[in-house]
Amino acid sequence: MSDEELAKDLGLVSAMTIGIGTMIGAGIFVLPGEAARAAGPIVVISFIVGGVIAMVNALSISELGTAMPKAGGGYYYVNQALGPMFGSIAGLGDWMGLAFASAFYSIGFGQYLTTLAPIPGVLFLTDIQIGALIAGGIFVGVNYIGAKETGGIQTVIVFTLLAILGVFAAVGWFSFDYATLAGSDGLTPFGTGAILPATALVFVSFLGYAKIATVAEEMKNPGRNLPIAIIGSVAIVTVIYGILVTIMLGVVPWPELDLEAPVADAARVAFPGGLAGIAATVMTLGALLATASSANASILSSARINFAMGRDKIVTNWLNAIHPNYATPYRSIALTGGMILVLIAFLGRDLQILAKAASVLHLIVYTLMNVALIVFRETDPEGYDPDFRVPLYPITPIVGAILSLALIGFMSPIEIALSVVFVVVAIGWYFLYARGETDHQGHLGQYILSRSDDMPDAAVSAAESVQPDASDYRVMVPLSNPRTERDLIELGSLLAKAKGGKVIATHIVEVPDQTPLYAGSDHVERIDAESQKLLDSAREDAETFSADVETKTIISHRSFEEVFDAARTNEADLVVMGWAGDTPLSAGRVKSPLDELTSNLPCDFLVMKDRGFDLSDVLVPTAGGYSSDLSAEVAEVLLERGSDVSLLYVVDDESEQADGEAFLSEWAADHDLNDANRIIDTSGDVEDSIARHAESRSMVIIGATREGLLSRLMRGSLAFEVLNDVDSTVLLAERPHNRSLLERLFGG
Repeated sequence: MSDEELAKDLGLVSAMTIGIGTMIGAGIFVLPGEAARAAGPIVVISFIVGGVIAMVNALSISELGTAMPKAGGGYYYVNQALGPMFGSIAGLGDWMGLAFASAFYSIGFGQYLTTLAPIPGVLFLTDIQIGALIAGGIFVGVNYIGAKETGGIQTVIVFTLLAILGVFAAVGWFSFDYATLAGSDGLTPFGTGAILPATALVFVSFLGYAKIATVAEEMKNPGRNLPIAIIGSVAIVTVIYGILVTIMLGVVPWPELDLEAPVADAARVAFPGGLAGIAATVMTLGALLATASSANASILSSARINFAMGRDKIVTNWLNAIHPNYATPYRSIALTGGMILVLIAFLGRDLQILAKAASVLHLIVYTLMNVALIVFRETDPEGYDPDFRVPLYPITPIVGAILSLALIGFMSPIEIALSVVFVVVAIGWYFLYARGETDHQGHLGQYILSRSDDMPDAAVSAAESVQPDASDYRVMVPLSNPRTERDLIELGSLLAKAKGGKVIATHIVEVPDQTPLYAGSDHVERIDAESQKLLDSAREDAETFSADVETKTIISHRSFEEVFDAARTNEADLVVMGWAGDTPLSAGRVKSPLDELTSNLPCDFLVMKDRGFDLSDVLVPTAGGYSSDLSAEVAEVLLERGSDVSLLYVVDDESEQADGEAFLSEWAADHDLNDANRIIDTSGDVEDSIARHAESRSMVIIGATREGLLSRLMRGSLAFEVLNDVDSTVLLAERPHNRSLLERLFGG
């Protein structure tokens, strides 16, 4: 079963261990030595203060997670509430923060690895960095090929770690000496003012709890279990940190606690005689397991964030290309992996920089998440109905935002500068790239602009200055037949209006090869006297449907092939056109054989086989194919228009019905189609199922086949067969898909 088909089988314990497992790897196995050097024994309080700050943020994340169980976590909440500019900050912050965190975990892995096996340094790289690079490469490779960490595996890992640490705590208690803890300079050798700077250092130990919100869709009873898992994991980890750091500093004097393997160092002292070496080895193995789990989880989360940003066009969707063999977002993982390895190589000597950089970027995101919660509460958008609500609103999110920002102030100058530079770069990215690509406007901007008469001028101006440039969305409608012109224009207008864009009605006038194009241009009125009439009619129809429209006439020796050049020239985001023919050579695709071999689709395409245009009752078969997102976007617009939309998923037999229902439910939620009807067909025959269910529908929207030209000729095409089997109008949806020549010929 594919990932998209996962049922809601993640229980409370499994969800809680996701957060605990991610946090505990860094917090207890890597940082105690570094943190003790910064604050002395009072560093125990630093861990507790970090837990308190995390707990306040956890309350806000719990509400947001139960209201919007969506992939992307913090980025999604911020983007929805505050808009794409702040979404760019949150998404890129989460992404970069996870890269720094993964590098930090990998360095921790390398520190313990070198205690077990000698690793030589190479060039300017230390033995620890070499070990970290090896580990980081393995973690990236595991994610690249698609191996995944399930809830069950994570549960085993966490309980193993808790057992190891529990034994250490029990034995260490008998070796605990308050005099060792206090030392000769007391509990505060650097003063109480060292508590908060040390908190800034150790806060990276609390980054894992927010990951639970990213798997909310897979949880049983998320309204109850998600807040318990998030809040519970923070509480448990805070208690564990407090106890274990206290014991470590009561066993080994804080100035002497090993910087690279502090837990193993403390175990050697705490355990008696011959058990000391065994205990240190077990602790080392536990540290390797914990840091590996944390690093792998961070890389996995980064891919989910990229998917969410790519879907919203904050970053290029090119990053989200799926590997043909491994079915993973390999480009995103490779890019993130490259960043991690670079950070290990150039910053791996300074563990504090990696830890604080990861913390500061996540603290920025946490600040924005708290603000997002306030915006959701105050604007009260439709559908915002969380099962859990933060206590003491609005005090809780305000305190969470203030504490998160304030903690950044206790970072060193380099991390503070990093936070400022990052925010500036993220805003620059939005205005230079994302603003022109995304069409989403946050609830805050919508709320202000919808009440512009009652709002301060400064607020209205600010909202207008940062809103996405959705008017750039362009729907090109090639026209040739006056009989079908109105139908194509109506569909194109609906889709353009939904995106806030415009329709480009294009009439391609074909002249014979013997006629020079300049001659055709000189005599265009004579060659095609109906061109202007057709375009005028298209303009009137588009204006009837309240869409902005441009009209163009193109003189060409080609007609069908010119559509693709025109789409590129006019920078179209979508082409809506009629079906060009019923020959097998074009089966399931919109392109001619020649163009199939020589170029890629320039944009999204919708090709309509018109058998009576009627949008009242629409069937959308899906199996999560590569063009299904486009089908879903069209269905969403039609659903909002008032059309009756039914989603169809075909399984082999009744034993797979539950899996099918889980898949379709998740797919509908991911594409804002929760109000659509859902049909699970257990016949196992996709083509026959579509034909049967289409009998009572006015339109079928189906994703184009991914098969190559020769493959389709030899084996046929589902999309082509459906076109022939049904009597209703068929809308074929196809997304651009970069493929090699061999893939075009033989499929893949």
